[in-house]
Amino acid sequence: MEASTVTSKGQVTIPKEVRRALGIRQGSRVAFATKNGKVEMRVLHRAPETVESGHGMLEARGKKLPPDFDAASLLAAKRDGKR
Repeated sequence: MEASTVTSKGQVTIPKEVRRALGIRQGSRVAFATKNGKVEMRVLHRAPETVESGHGMLEARGKKLPPDFDAASLLAAKRDGKR
C-alpha cells in the first residue's frame, strides 16, 4: 500500500503507480466517498465521443448535396454502367 501526506490545503499526491494503474493524468476527475471509516476514490472517465458529437464543427466546402440526394441510387447507377 502506498502512503501520501496531506498538505495544509488538504491536497494529497496520488502515487505514480496508482495514477498509472488507473490512467489518471493531469485534468482527470476523481470522486471521493467515505464508507465504514475508509475513503473510496473513483476515476470519473469521460464518455467516449462519437462522430455525431462533432457534427457541424467543420465548415463545409465545395458543392452542397441536394436534399433528395440518394447515395444508394448513385452507386447502383454506376454499378449498372448508367453513368
